[in-house]
Amino acid sequence: MADVTYREALRLALDEELARDPNVFLMGEEIGRFEGSYKVTAGLWKKWGPKRVRETPISEEGFVGAGVGAAMLGLRPVVEIMTVNFILVAMDMVVNHAAKVSQMFGGKVKVPMVIRTPGGAGAQLTAQHSQSLEVFFAHTPGLKVVSPASPADAYGLLKSAIRDDDPVLFMENLVLYNLTGPLDTTAGDGAIPIGVAKVVREGGDITIVSHSYTVRRCLTVADRLAQSGIEAEVIDLRSLRPLDVDTVIESVRKTSRCLVAEEGWATFGISAEIAARVHRACFDDLDAPVERVGSAEVPMPYAKSLELAAMPLEEKIEAAARGLLAECGVL
Repeated sequence: MADVTYREALRLALDEELARDPNVFLMGEEIGRFEGSYKVTAGLWKKWGPKRVRETPISEEGFVGAGVGAAMLGLRPVVEIMTVNFILVAMDMVVNHAAKVSQMFGGKVKVPMVIRTPGGAGAQLTAQHSQSLEVFFAHTPGLKVVSPASPADAYGLLKSAIRDDDPVLFMENLVLYNLTGPLDTTAGDGAIPIGVAKVVREGGDITIVSHSYTVRRCLTVADRLAQSGIEAEVIDLRSLRPLDVDTVIESVRKTSRCLVAEEGWATFGISAEIAARVHRACFDDLDAPVERVGSAEVPMPYAKSLELAAMPLEEKIEAAARGLLAECGVL
């Protein structure tokens, strides 16, 4: 078992899947000679050549559509969008074609493609380049959406996404690329099933649910709460569609309290869906209503101080957790 960065885990998964299946190929802007804007595809163009690592024009709608067509004909494209903000240009191809082709053809045609793209804020990239838009795709039947928070999960879920016969949106986060964590490549092939949440910290006083980089923040908050004698259980959703609500419900029935945190806007967000389902399933178990934390409901500011104020950082998540615990008479 070795420690690798999140980007190295993604690269290793891509490399191994290119070797495993000749139908797998990569496509996207600057992913070949330049090795990708975030260097996830470093070395792959030299190793596999331009037929397996295909550079595209700056035309998201065009090359996402080409990926849909290639998948319909039996190939397994892994399409990289430089940031999730640019996928808005290709929403028709994703929502009206990739997501619906299989049903419209009576299941006789599959679309086994992956769309990899990073999002998130914190790097002063302004309102048009700092968004967390995964809820757009989690809202759409016909798509699968995963958002891993660790190198090991990025490696295992990307393998499963590439092998899946349905289109998968693989949502990354810019801040995660340099995150380091253990990766064991000696036990099996490392693939992790899509649609299974993970309890990353056990506790009995409050359940904190999140995904992507926000999981890291919630773990920090759990450590801070532990200094006050509060043991928080932290759940990493990992997959947003399909959504593993059962793991969340089991935890909430144990703790009787639930906080959901996300980097996206909370209104109509991932946290809203989790809260609705927990209230339905755990109404008699809850000591208080589910609490939610998200980014401020504004376009992300450029000024660093305002950007940090708008984001759901550790202080904001901790304050929400302590407020919920105080409401329940625990603090």
